[in-house]
Amino acid sequence: MTVSAITTALSTFHISKPSSLSHTHLRFRTLLSHSLSSPSSYFITPWILPTYYPRHLHVTASVNSPTKKKPKPTNDPTPEPRYSKAARRFYNDNFKQSSSQRLSKVLAAAGVASRRSCEQLIFDGRVTVNGSVCNTPQTRVDPKKDMIYVNGNRLPKKLPPKVYLALNKPKGYICSAGESETKSVLSLFNDYMKSWDKRNPGQPKPRLFTVGRLDVATTGLIIVTNDGEFAQKISHPSSGLSKEYIATIDGSVHKRHLVAISEGTVIDGVHCTPDAVELLPQQPDKTRPRLRIVVHEGRNHEVRELVKSAGLQIYSLKRIRIGAFRLPPDLLLSKYIELKPPQLKALGWGEK
Repeated sequence: MTVSAITTALSTFHISKPSSLSHTHLRFRTLLSHSLSSPSSYFITPWILPTYYPRHLHVTASVNSPTKKKPKPTNDPTPEPRYSKAARRFYNDNFKQSSSQRLSKVLAAAGVASRRSCEQLIFDGRVTVNGSVCNTPQTRVDPKKDMIYVNGNRLPKKLPPKVYLALNKPKGYICSAGESETKSVLSLFNDYMKSWDKRNPGQPKPRLFTVGRLDVATTGLIIVTNDGEFAQKISHPSSGLSKEYIATIDGSVHKRHLVAISEGTVIDGVHCTPDAVELLPQQPDKTRPRLRIVVHEGRNHEVRELVKSAGLQIYSLKRIRIGAFRLPPDLLLSKYIELKPPQLKALGWGEK
């Protein structure tokens, strides 16, 4: 084969590269053959050979190459850095978690009283910590280590379970546990406390107290608990819980009286107005008119002051609702019920 023939053959030779052969090299293999016409002629035959990616070659080399042995860990740990006393003190005071809590919070969690009442006990010097009188509610204490006494009684290390009760308060009882000739509503729970060990074996007895107050002449719904955080939440004005009362009036009620009550009055230097006031329909068995009054601030004697400012006189006053929880109509005076999670939720406590 002549050189001109080879040139002609190469000029007419064409390869269409498919996608699967995008990385191929066109190589030529020279074959030596003998023919009758040309005893020594050379044939150049195109030959397609696969070519690998450089990355493939690198991986192949890495697999085939011997792996390096990891260094054995040393048994000697790195010594901890040494800090100055000032640095350690700063860390302990600001970042180190401790079981210490505010004294007022510890007392409230133990069921001594509400947070505000516990602070007053501390201010009055009726609380001692490790033998010394403490007058600062912000004092940090550890209930598991420190000896805390309230009115001479030591605070138990094991806290009792939380108790939530709703009482239909009768007339003639006060909402406090102090020494007085008047009976306390807490005396209505004597049977409950006597049967505590039988119902809750191994659990310390709770210290009950009332959430808020009703005056001695007012009847109706009062919450009793040993949970200071719960009492603080539902009694604080920020909770937004309204309270509904039924006021039985001694005398006639006219429209001008309703207008005067709705306009409000000044109590302790603050102008207070009710959320709602309504004259209830006359009932056959009740000769005196009744007013439904809803308030949310809960100031001392607020309902009585509103009615008095309108020129009316209250014959009897009863609270029937706190928040979304209503006093059960079949609950007799001096009787109580234990509140369940749905009822606590109606009071704004528990999971939403």
